Amino acid sequence: MILVNTDYITGKELEMIQLVKGNTIQTKNVGRDITQGFKHLVGGELTAYTEMMNDARALATKRMAEEAESLGADAVVNIRYASAEVMAGAAEIMAYGTAVKFK
Repeated sequence: MILVNTDYITGKELEMIQLVKGNTIQTKNVGRDITQGFKHLVGGELTAYTEMMNDARALATKRMAEEAESLGADAVVNIRYASAEVMAGAAEIMAYGTAVKFK
Protein backbone atom coordinates (compact mmCIF):
# COMPACT_ATOMS: atom_id res chain seq x y z
CA MET A 1 0.00 0.00 0.00
CA ILE A 2 1.41 3.35 -1.06
CA LEU A 3 0.51 6.29 1.18
CA VAL A 4 1.23 9.85 -0.02
CA ASN A 5 0.11 13.37 0.77
CA THR A 6 0.17 14.42 -2.90
CA ASP A 7 -2.76 14.01 -5.28
CA TYR A 8 -0.67 11.95 -7.71
CA ILE A 9 1.92 9.18 -7.81
CA THR A 10 4.63 9.74 -10.41
CA GLY A 11 4.33 7.32 -13.32
CA LYS A 12 0.92 5.98 -12.28
CA GLU A 13 -2.50 6.67 -13.74
CA LEU A 14 -5.05 6.62 -10.91
CA GLU A 15 -8.68 5.60 -10.70
CA MET A 16 -10.37 7.06 -7.62
CA ILE A 17 -12.36 4.71 -5.42
CA GLN A 18 -13.57 6.77 -2.48
CA LEU A 19 -12.64 8.68 0.66
CA VAL A 20 -11.15 6.50 3.39
CA LYS A 21 -10.44 7.39 6.98
CA GLY A 22 -9.12 6.04 10.22
CA ASN A 23 -9.38 7.53 13.67
CA THR A 24 -8.66 7.00 17.33
CA ILE A 25 -9.48 8.84 20.52
CA GLN A 26 -6.75 9.04 23.12
CA THR A 27 -7.05 10.12 26.75
CA LYS A 28 -4.49 11.29 29.22
CA ASN A 29 -3.07 8.79 31.69
CA VAL A 30 -3.38 10.18 35.24
CA GLY A 31 0.21 9.23 36.14
CA ARG A 32 1.47 10.68 32.90
CA ASP A 33 -0.58 13.83 33.45
CA ILE A 34 0.95 14.43 36.89
CA THR A 35 4.55 13.98 35.69
CA GLN A 36 3.94 16.12 32.63
CA GLY A 37 2.36 18.77 34.86
CA PHE A 38 5.71 19.19 36.61
CA LYS A 39 7.30 19.79 33.21
CA HIS A 40 4.91 22.70 32.77
CA LEU A 41 6.64 24.43 35.67
CA VAL A 42 10.13 24.27 34.15
CA GLY A 43 9.30 24.22 30.45
CA GLY A 44 10.37 21.88 27.69
CA GLU A 45 8.82 19.19 25.54
CA LEU A 46 6.08 17.03 27.01
CA THR A 47 7.60 13.82 25.68
CA ALA A 48 4.91 11.49 27.08
CA TYR A 49 2.26 13.45 25.19
CA THR A 50 4.40 13.59 22.05
CA GLU A 51 4.71 9.80 22.14
CA MET A 52 0.97 9.41 22.77
CA MET A 53 0.13 11.60 19.76
CA ASN A 54 2.68 9.81 17.53
CA ASP A 55 1.11 6.47 18.49
CA ALA A 56 -2.37 7.89 17.83
CA ARG A 57 -1.37 9.15 14.35
CA ALA A 58 0.19 5.77 13.53
CA LEU A 59 -2.96 3.93 14.60
CA ALA A 60 -5.26 6.29 12.65
CA THR A 61 -3.05 5.86 9.56
CA LYS A 62 -3.09 2.06 9.93
CA ARG A 63 -6.89 2.03 10.18
CA MET A 64 -7.20 4.27 7.10
CA ALA A 65 -4.87 1.96 5.11
CA GLU A 66 -6.85 -1.11 6.24
CA GLU A 67 -10.09 0.48 4.99
CA ALA A 68 -8.42 1.23 1.64
CA GLU A 69 -7.12 -2.34 1.37
CA SER A 70 -10.61 -3.71 2.05
CA LEU A 71 -11.80 -1.74 -1.00
CA GLY A 72 -9.04 -3.21 -3.18
CA ALA A 73 -7.05 0.02 -3.35
CA ASP A 74 -3.41 0.12 -4.39
CA ALA A 75 -2.72 3.45 -2.67
CA VAL A 76 -4.13 6.34 -0.68
CA VAL A 77 -3.40 9.81 -2.03
CA ASN A 78 -3.85 13.31 -0.63
CA ILE A 79 -3.58 12.09 2.98
CA ARG A 80 -4.43 14.65 5.65
CA TYR A 81 -4.60 14.59 9.45
CA ALA A 82 -6.98 16.37 11.78
CA SER A 83 -7.26 16.52 15.54
CA ALA A 84 -9.94 17.77 17.86
CA GLU A 85 -10.64 17.79 21.56
CA VAL A 86 -13.58 15.46 22.18
CA MET A 87 -13.89 16.23 25.88
CA ALA A 88 -11.58 17.50 28.59
CA GLY A 89 -8.50 15.30 28.50
CA ALA A 90 -9.45 13.36 25.33
CA ALA A 91 -8.46 14.09 21.74
CA GLU A 92 -9.42 12.49 18.44
CA ILE A 93 -6.88 12.02 15.68
CA MET A 94 -8.22 11.35 12.18
CA ALA A 95 -6.31 10.39 9.05
CA TYR A 96 -8.13 10.61 5.74
CA GLY A 97 -7.39 10.46 2.05
CA THR A 98 -8.58 9.15 -1.30
CA ALA A 99 -8.27 5.43 -2.00
CA VAL A 100 -7.14 4.74 -5.59
CA LYS A 101 -6.42 1.85 -7.92
CA PHE A 102 -3.72 1.89 -10.59
CA LYS A 103 -5.03 1.77 -14.16
